[in-house]
Amino acid sequence: MEILSSIVFQMCVLLFVALAGYLIASRIHQSAVICAIILGIIIGPSVLGLVTYTDFVKSLAELGAIILLFVVGLEFKIEDILKWKYALIALIGIIVPFIGGFFLSKLFGFGFQSSIFVGTALTATSIAITANVLREMGKLKTEAAKAIIGAAVIDDVLSLLVLVFSKEIVVGLVSIVSIGWVVLKCVLFLGLGIVIGNKLISRWIIKFDRTNTSRKYPEMIFIIAMMVAFFYALVAEFIGLSAIIGAFLAGVVLEGIVIRNGKSYLEGAEYLQIIFGAIFFVSLGILVNLKEINLMVVVFLFALTAVAVLTKFIGCYIPARLQGMSKQDSEVVGFGMSPRGEMAMIIALIGLNAGYFKQDIYVSIILMALLTTILTPIMLRNWLYKKEPSPKEFKFKHVDET
Repeated sequence: MEILSSIVFQMCVLLFVALAGYLIASRIHQSAVICAIILGIIIGPSVLGLVTYTDFVKSLAELGAIILLFVVGLEFKIEDILKWKYALIALIGIIVPFIGGFFLSKLFGFGFQSSIFVGTALTATSIAITANVLREMGKLKTEAAKAIIGAAVIDDVLSLLVLVFSKEIVVGLVSIVSIGWVVLKCVLFLGLGIVIGNKLISRWIIKFDRTNTSRKYPEMIFIIAMMVAFFYALVAEFIGLSAIIGAFLAGVVLEGIVIRNGKSYLEGAEYLQIIFGAIFFVSLGILVNLKEINLMVVVFLFALTAVAVLTKFIGCYIPARLQGMSKQDSEVVGFGMSPRGEMAMIIALIGLNAGYFKQDIYVSIILMALLTTILTPIMLRNWLYKKEPSPKEFKFKHVDET
């Protein structure tokens, strides 16, 4: 039927599923992320086929990820995340998974090119997944959360470098110039983004908030803040970084601004995040097509998922522990860096389109990214933080209380 493919129908289904995810999560005391992803699988091509990963769904998901990371960034100060110890966690947390993924692929008989890209897919960390879970649990201000966020931001930059390096290895050409150029772009973006945000944008927002225009149209401050978030996301994407890193940086530089006349952009962004953030997690489930699975894929999938979790845990736990973090916080960092999410999916898509591997590896990487996304909230909520009461069960409750 034509109505099933309409934008209105897809939006209705996505919002209904997002709401159902929150309601089920509140009943079974689990993360809304898990419920949203599983429900996404059910309504997607794997089961019911009500919604497919169309350009419309993809666009909504991208909006959700950007808004989510902007909101997360608003709760962090720059000095909380830009620390050398987080860089060490990110570096070791990339090297160990890359080696593990490469040798596992060789063990299964895959070629050199395929093995390189499987290892590359294991390096990336999805900051959106863990950040949202920690936010749900009221743990976003802890030392472990700061380490995860700081390391994940650096991880994204390093993963980009690994991707560039991997592309050039598989074609037999490694250029120091191209890799150096990527490093320079990333450093300039982070440095200039912080300086311009603190010295110019933040001060201008404060000044504009005191004007008669802001008093007459208080919603303009919120519009300006969201404009800054998407501008930073645009610049990040333009230079090859993930757009969500740009949005997160925008939130960090706008953190702490005291608004007198305008409406709080934090409150406004949180309401947007409730809708589009939930759709983002539903879309991760829609993206998966379980009909592509066969016995070979299943065996490789479980081995790949185990290696993905263990290598990331080991690679992040050890440097965190060596730098004086407690055993529990180090475990939180290790498992908190485990979800691959959309980052691994993007790398898998690049490898598939370039012909470096076939559908079997692609499906395995996609499902591995999904499984690590599901496992992380379970580990954090039901094991590492099991004995600690959470100040809020999920986002709807937080909004109602305000």
